[in-house]
This record gives sequence, C-alpha cells and structure tokens, in this order.
Amino acid sequence: MDNISNVNNILKDKMKIVPFNDVENLCLVGPVKLPVKQEGFETTFQWYTWVTTEKQHDTKDSILNSIVKAELASKQQSSVLVFGDFTNADDAIIRMHSICHTGDIFGSQRCDCGYQLHESMKMIVEHGCGAIFYLANHEGRGIGLFSKSLAYILQEEGYDTVEANHALGFEDDSRNYEEAIRVLEALRSKPVTLITNNPQKLAALKSHGLLAHNHIPLWGGLTETNRHYLETKVKKSGHISEEQLTV
Repeated sequence: MDNISNVNNILKDKMKIVPFNDVENLCLVGPVKLPVKQEGFETTFQWYTWVTTEKQHDTKDSILNSIVKAELASKQQSSVLVFGDFTNADDAIIRMHSICHTGDIFGSQRCDCGYQLHESMKMIVEHGCGAIFYLANHEGRGIGLFSKSLAYILQEEGYDTVEANHALGFEDDSRNYEEAIRVLEALRSKPVTLITNNPQKLAALKSHGLLAHNHIPLWGGLTETNRHYLETKVKKSGHISEEQLTV
C-alpha cells in the first residue's frame, strides 16, 4: 500500500458524507480529541468540523483530492464540541453558538458572546453530555465580520444593534441553522435541550425539525459597556431577561 492510500484510509475512517440539498452534501469529520484548558476549567472534548461539498464530490476520495484547491483558509468552517455519550445518552444539552470574532477571541465587552461560549462549555461538562455547535457563518447575526465592523461604527454614533443592522440593509437576524441541524441529526436522533436566552432561536430550530424538549437560559457577563446591547436584545429581539427568570 502506498503512502497516499494509507493516509486516505486513515482519514476516510473519520469522514461521513451527510446529504444536504439538491446540489450540496456536508462532509462531517471527527471525532478528534481536543484537550481544553481555560481559567481553571480543564477537560477533553470530541471535536468535529464540517464543510459543504458539491454533489460532484460524492465520495470521500473525491473530497480529499479536492481540498488543496478549495482555498478553505479564505472561508470559514463550523465546528462541534461533543462531551459524553452524545449519540446514546437520554439527556443531552446543546448550544448553537454563533461565531463572534471580537467576543470569543479578543474578549470584547461589547457583547456577552465570549461569556456564553465558555459558560456553555462548563455547563455541558457538568451535565455529563452535550455539544456546542460553533457556527462560522453567523458572525454579526449573519451579516459577516466586515459588515459587523460597520455596524459597530454606527453603534458608536447612537444606533442600537438592531437599528445598525437595518441601516446597512440587513435583517435584524439572518442566521440559518439548516446545516447545523443536519449535523445534529447525523450525530444524534434523540431529543436535546437547548442552551439559549432567545426563544426565537428555539422556535426556528423546532420549525426546521429539531427535536428539542425545552431551553436552558444563560444570563451573565453583564458590563456597563454591553448593557445597552443586552437590553436591546431583550426589548427588540425577544430575549429572556435575567429579571424574567426570577419572576
């Protein structure tokens, strides 16, 4: 067996082709052991990632042969961090986390995204079973990083987060969960409980066929610099406030 064949056989064992639509499939790769340590929190997740592929690349060999020319570094791919027996456990919690370059990576205090990501990881480990879907095409609630920077400039001039998106010609929230739901279905057939403050997100996932029992609110990370942003999400986007949780 030559080296290329050996490498391909190793990789194909961790690849799964998931049907998506009339012109594309999803190629799901994993699990990969991912040790994580941050602020006193340490564990090992099982990491998956996926990419959309054209139907013409309908075999694992074809996908592997195409990745060098696919320029994947200029795009974003999504991930899933899995903990516990996610396929078989009766009770699993998940978070559909939208990528936030500024909050997740830089620790920006303009939002609560970094706090929610890290707290969700801890909650899933403490619960014993769950997954975090890290959705790479959700930056700025779906408008992209460059557009998000323009929205931030408008916010510095007095626009709130919803008004800024509208001023740029975008919907308040243009995120799509169809890819993530297909991956969830490929990993697990049993119901899940969603970690979110956004009832609209839960409704959107249910409308796309997600088997969801309920949701677990996650509130925290409030600062003076993100207070107006969080209040706007409650008033204009229907998010559950911390006060509503205590009523």
